[in-house]
Amino acid sequence: MPTDRQKRIARALTATIPRAPFLDAEAIRAAAGARHMRALSPQSAVWLATVAHIRHAHTDYDALMDEGYDREAARFFVLDAINAMLDRWGATRRLDPEADNGEAMAQDLRSGATTGRDEPYS
Repeated sequence: MPTDRQKRIARALTATIPRAPFLDAEAIRAAAGARHMRALSPQSAVWLATVAHIRHAHTDYDALMDEGYDREAARFFVLDAINAMLDRWGATRRLDPEADNGEAMAQDLRSGATTGRDEPYS
């Protein structure tokens, strides 16, 4: 029987990327439920897992890293491919090339995002 957090992750996944293929959705669900994601709200965990999954499974990111590009440059070059996949999957949001990922997470925290335990971040 799924835990309450697993149910929340499943709902967040369906709401965030409703047209994701089953195999991709399962990989994202597993990543969002990982131990290191527990401090995040289910919505934030799903978003981060989705972006990471697309980056590694559906773009040239790893090849760029192998060619010697630094992380920021490789992420810049795959941004459009990630957003295209998010669009195909019916995502409710896209990566913003102007936004700093750390700032986006901080904005989630300021807007009242909660942990999986329904407690505000401290």
